[in-house]
Amino acid sequence: MKQPIHGGNLVWAAAQIGCPVSSIVDFSASINPLGPPQSVLAAIQTALDTLKHYPDPYYLKLRQALSQWHQLPSDWILPGNGAAELLTWAGRELAQEQQTYVMTPGFRDYWRGLQAFGATITPISFPWQTANCFDLLDNCPETDAGIIINNPHNPTGKLFTTETLLSLLERFNLVVVDEAFMDFVPPSQQQSLIPVIEDYPNLVILRSLTKFYSLPGLRLGYAIAHPHRLQQWQTWRDPWPVNSLAVHAGIAAIQDEAFTQQTRQWLLSAYQQLFTGLSQIQGLEPIPSSVNFILVKTQIPSSQLQLKLLQKYRILIRDCLSFETLGDRYFRIAVRTVEDNNKLLEGLLTIFS
Repeated sequence: MKQPIHGGNLVWAAAQIGCPVSSIVDFSASINPLGPPQSVLAAIQTALDTLKHYPDPYYLKLRQALSQWHQLPSDWILPGNGAAELLTWAGRELAQEQQTYVMTPGFRDYWRGLQAFGATITPISFPWQTANCFDLLDNCPETDAGIIINNPHNPTGKLFTTETLLSLLERFNLVVVDEAFMDFVPPSQQQSLIPVIEDYPNLVILRSLTKFYSLPGLRLGYAIAHPHRLQQWQTWRDPWPVNSLAVHAGIAAIQDEAFTQQTRQWLLSAYQQLFTGLSQIQGLEPIPSSVNFILVKTQIPSSQLQLKLLQKYRILIRDCLSFETLGDRYFRIAVRTVEDNNKLLEGLLTIFS
């Protein structure tokens, strides 16, 4: 079985060591360990009877719930089969530009969506280790182009300011901002462009409901953009891309304020515990992050470290071989429960001792 380029492939990991998938502690995918919320599970149970019918092809109830949540008209919102499906249609639009800028290191799925439609891709280096790392314009000389960027950035966890992204909107024909992890940023620190979406017809925002609410198996995300653009996307896609259970789960999830508060309280302490523990292990250098994952520089090649943790402790981490410019000297880990974090720290300490 070929090693996956994405995190969270527990089937591959279990096959490497001959164990059940359920016995692996997954630090490779940045999913909220507290979920799914009980309210979501209850909504799914109640919605089982809807499986006998086709979903509403326009997803009116889900769009209305998201509309109220973001204080936007519902025709500015398009639910999708995970953010990955919506990246495909963003890639189709970006491919119509003379060229599209993509940050490195960065999420490899952007390349998939662009290459599927023959886009001319121009990588731009994100100097995340420098003091002026957010000055991207110096690396983007062309203006007749598109750009795709994620905020917070994956895999470094750096958070771009609203001002930085607004400057891109003034320069590029099309700006796609992937905000898949923005929900993990404390509300007072969030730099979402959703409040200005109606002012910029060249802006597309992609969001995910699967990471914060721990629903990756249901595949649910949404795009926010000008209605004319989303109407065009609707004509490109397959009918009923979002299943009925995902619709009910999404509505219940965004209405569960108690779960949101619980998650933010967990992350505040669990992140600090994990970051401090990593900092105390000689041979590791964790990079400060704004979200629920941490990029770590390692003196042991990450592919070797991944295998040792898997074999000895049944812990799966994400190597960074698929992230251009990072290679085998970095790995990325999710922030999990205190108990899981301690298990990882103990394993790393033993390996690096």
